[in-house]
Formats: sequence, C-alpha cells, structure tokens
Amino acid sequence: MNEETSILSRSIKDLLTKKMMAYSIMPFIISMIVLYILFFIVAGMGVDQLTTMDIQSTQTTIQNGIPHTESFSATLENTAIIKFLMSSALTSWIASFFVYTIGGFLVLYLSIFVALIVIGFLTHKILTEIKFRHYPDIEMIGYSNAVESIFLTLKWVAVMIVLFLVFIPLYFIPLVNVIAFNFPLYYFFHKMMTYDVSSAICTKEEALKIKFFHGSTLRLKTLGLYLLSLIPFVIFFASVFYVIYLGHSYFIEVRKLREEA
Repeated sequence: MNEETSILSRSIKDLLTKKMMAYSIMPFIISMIVLYILFFIVAGMGVDQLTTMDIQSTQTTIQNGIPHTESFSATLENTAIIKFLMSSALTSWIASFFVYTIGGFLVLYLSIFVALIVIGFLTHKILTEIKFRHYPDIEMIGYSNAVESIFLTLKWVAVMIVLFLVFIPLYFIPLVNVIAFNFPLYYFFHKMMTYDVSSAICTKEEALKIKFFHGSTLRLKTLGLYLLSLIPFVIFFASVFYVIYLGHSYFIEVRKLREEA
C-alpha cells in the first residue's frame, strides 16, 4: 500500500470515530441554518423582482422647431402580463423553477464558503485528536494568530471577488465558463484549507518548505476535495474529513523535516 492510499484509508477510519462524527455535526447544523435563511432571502428577492418591474421611458419630439420631452414611468405589478405569468400553473412553475434553480447554484457555492469558515474554528481540535491517535511524537507548534487569520481571510476573499469580476467575459464561453466560475472559489478553498491545517501544526519555516517541495501535490489534493464539495450536501458532512486528510499529509511531512534536522 503506497503512502497516499494509506493516508486516505487512515483518514476514513478516523472520520468514522465517535469524536470525529460529533465534530461533523457542528459544521452541518450551522451551515444548514445559515444557508436555509440565505436561500429563501435570495430566492424571495428573485420572485419579488419578477412580480414587480419598473419601466421608465423618455421620448423627445420636435414640434415647430421646439423639442418636447415626454417621460413615461410605470410599475408592472399585477398587470395582465405578470398576472398571466404567475397565475398560469405552467408559466408560474417555469418562472419559479428558474429563480430557485439559480438560487440553488448560488447556495451550493456559498455552502463551500460557509463550511470553510465554520470548520476553521474546529481545525485545531480535530488535528489535536489526530496527533493523539497517530503522531504523539510530533509537537504541534503552529504559527497563526487571530489578527493574521482575519487579515489573510479578508485578503483571500478580496482576491476571490476580483477574480470573479475579471473572469466575467469567460462566463459566456462554453466549457471555459465552468473553469472560470470555479477557479476563484477553488483559490479561496485551497488557501483556507492549507493555511488552517499548516498553521496549526508547523512552524512558519516548515510550512514554507512543505509548500515549496510539495506545492503541486497539495494543490492536487485540495482540487480533489474541492471537486468532491461540488456534489450537493457533501460539503456539510465532509469538511471534517478534509481537515483529517490534509492533517495526515502535513504531519507526515513535518515528521520527515524534523527527522532530517
């Protein structure tokens, strides 16, 4: 059995322990509450915009060489068109389907974001349990602090938003739009996961060395975890597994570095 297979097998076994299953409940409950509220707020706003639309029109005519400007303003609420759209069972279903489908996709991506924030508060406890079970010889030194964590999180959120905006032209290109839309969130996912785990286990120098020598491997691992998160509802249960899986990877590399020192 190679090292990666061993890490995966060990991570699954750790996840199925009573303590880790208990840790999995908190991200699930908090994320579900937050997303439940946000989903109906966003979807409700979409339906409200659909049933109430403001139309404004301005027309300028010239009579006897004198320009005349006429303005028209109206609110399409309970008009024949809107009544037909929302009263007909078929058209109402189609309109609601589009609104809630778009809302559903937004909730899916938002669920990843929320779960990352929530699991950050449990990372140290999860890794402490992993250390106790498998790596009692490895001291969890860590290098993070609250100020740095908040600053980096805000920084990565800002970069993610900028990437979303920069990639707007790519959203209209088939296939390319899938990558363009997911890359900003994957960027945030990778940064948060690797920082939360490494900053709890390593020294800053060790984290930099692991990033330099094993950066590609870590990106492949976080990419696989991110793709798994795109399956609806998986992120609610798998976020603890992500920490366990990456935790094993970092513990093993830290052990190697300290043995060589």
